Amino acid sequence: MRIVVKVGTSTLAYPTGLLNIRRVEELCRVLSDLKNAGNEVVLISSGAIGMGVGKLGLGKRPTDIPTKQAAAAVGQCELMYTYDKLFGEYNHTVAQILLTGEDVENEKRRTNFHNTMFRLLELGALPIINENDTVATDEIVIGDNDTLAAIVAANVSADLLVLLSDIEGLYTKDPHKYSDAVLIPVVEELTPEILALAEGKGSELGTGGMKTKLRAAQIATEAGMEMIIASGADPMILYKISDGEPFGTRFIGKK
Repeated sequence: MRIVVKVGTSTLAYPTGLLNIRRVEELCRVLSDLKNAGNEVVLISSGAIGMGVGKLGLGKRPTDIPTKQAAAAVGQCELMYTYDKLFGEYNHTVAQILLTGEDVENEKRRTNFHNTMFRLLELGALPIINENDTVATDEIVIGDNDTLAAIVAANVSADLLVLLSDIEGLYTKDPHKYSDAVLIPVVEELTPEILALAEGKGSELGTGGMKTKLRAAQIATEAGMEMIIASGADPMILYKISDGEPFGTRFIGKK
């Protein structure tokens, strides 16, 4: 299978913005094992700004663009250094790709991205993709890595897109607010009722939320692939997901 896995800032880092070392090590080990089993893996990784916040000692996510971009520049270095080191321990080579909206909206640049991705996969590399937050502005921003992950998955004709988050899936209500919220295991169609379930935003360090995940589900399912939202607290669930076991919320791709 060709699997695209997106991990959010809340999965990679503590609320301080500093790296959750144990979880990231486990994530890299599981993804390496999935590659060893013959799967092609693409990782969409948030966390650059969040890690930059921690490294620069800012205390909270900045609101102005220059400081966000500065934090991203610092954090992206640490993020890729960590991935290169951890995946290298399992003899896997990583490749960094930073994208802006222009790279997927402009036909020529999208073709170049497409060709690079397929060549990297042919060469056995593990592409790690993030939005290019150091140069992105309101005009060229994709905006969140849920949407970015779906766009990438559609461009590489992935079989499966997995969004690992701080929530176990799509619920009938916000489980952070309502104790009677019920997990929806399968979504066969993105009806107006399903889309209306999206509320609010993600963690303070991240940019996502259920709204961006449902937007990603629209892109993915229209491209004919399945998408799963699941908790990133235990990366071991990727084994069960790749084996087709029910986990989180599965969105059925259109045939």
